[in-house]
Amino acid sequence: MTARIVVLASGNGSNFQALIDASISGDGSLDASVVGLVCNRAKALALVRASRAAVPAVLLTRLDGEHREAYDARLADVVAEMAPDIVVLAGWMRLLSMAFLEHFPQRVINLHPALPGQFPGTHAIERALESAQRSGIDHTGVMVHYVPGEGVDDGPVIETASVVIHPDDTVDTLSARVHAAERLTLLSALRRVIANGPPLA
Repeated sequence: MTARIVVLASGNGSNFQALIDASISGDGSLDASVVGLVCNRAKALALVRASRAAVPAVLLTRLDGEHREAYDARLADVVAEMAPDIVVLAGWMRLLSMAFLEHFPQRVINLHPALPGQFPGTHAIERALESAQRSGIDHTGVMVHYVPGEGVDDGPVIETASVVIHPDDTVDTLSARVHAAERLTLLSALRRVIANGPPLA
């Protein structure tokens, strides 16, 4: 049975687009259908991509004075209406609380532009490059992992990929290679999840 994917994204939506492209390619690269997008930023390009692909999209912003848990409960209601098998965080720039996560146990996965245990949180690529320039690390990477709780980029890992840092790299050149690795790793991880189910089930 084709898996139903809902994507949460806050920005450009390039990985959201990669999922759309793979799901409609017809070549069997991803046995899934992207059935919805939720975005929390009105000017995010992800919303434009959803409109072009005729993917149902919801803009859900946080209300003035709204507590994190209250927002996440509203978010859970919106996502639940889309009936996902898998919820993919692809550039979702908010930490999710249990008010959301408890509704989708072992169904939320996150894409992060760093390897496990390295550079959690925001600006991971910039921090990796700074570390390379300061202390001589020669690689960074990407990971896809489950989000079982409120930790920051520390859930059970599904798949990783390393990305070499060159001595002459800039943020732009390194970002380009990391983002290319993100798309491949996300698709590979989703194929694994769809075929095998969550390891903690």
